[in-house]
Amino acid sequence: MTVTALLLGAFAVLGTGMVALTHHNTQARIERNEREYLLRTLNALVPPSEYDNALYEDTITVESRELLGSKKPVVIYRARKEGKPVAAILTPVAPDGYSGNIKLLVAVRYSGEIMGVRVVSHLETPGLGDGIDIAKSDWIKSFDGHSLNDPDELGWRVEKDGGIFDQFTGATISPRAVVKAVYNSLKYYEQHKDEIFRLPEQTQEEAGHGPA
Repeated sequence: MTVTALLLGAFAVLGTGMVALTHHNTQARIERNEREYLLRTLNALVPPSEYDNALYEDTITVESRELLGSKKPVVIYRARKEGKPVAAILTPVAPDGYSGNIKLLVAVRYSGEIMGVRVVSHLETPGLGDGIDIAKSDWIKSFDGHSLNDPDELGWRVEKDGGIFDQFTGATISPRAVVKAVYNSLKYYEQHKDEIFRLPEQTQEEAGHGPA
């Protein structure tokens, strides 16, 4: 009985160790894949030719549940070239999607125009609300080139609500949520532009020197 108990104990320890090792290796691989996917998406929004800093590492963490849609802090990635600000990529959440939160990347050029928007995660209905995903349609590209004042506030709505952005047949909630989140992101950017790009040693005046 003692030998059996010792064997069972040894197998339990060995099994636990193997599970822990597998989890560690799998988790590291998952995190690496997620990081690579995020970097590819960031580069799709802000081409590598337009910046020369470590985009994935040059970040700040901010909080604004009202404009960025999250109770938790969110990350902003900052693109620079020769030390001058080029673009900011915000990571807002649209909390009012049809099936829950819609997480976004919103790239805003230093001057305020949208370089691109992408949905990074959602639970919207396949065949209806999932048209917000670039893999399903080009709808998300309709934000490119727009800014806080182009269109005006009334234009920052889906067509059904009097705005300029299309909705999907049978699915208005998902695009409406994304349009609102993108517009609020632009409002946040406009209000916090200088502090977004400020380096620790910079004054507020120095942070505002964008590309010549």
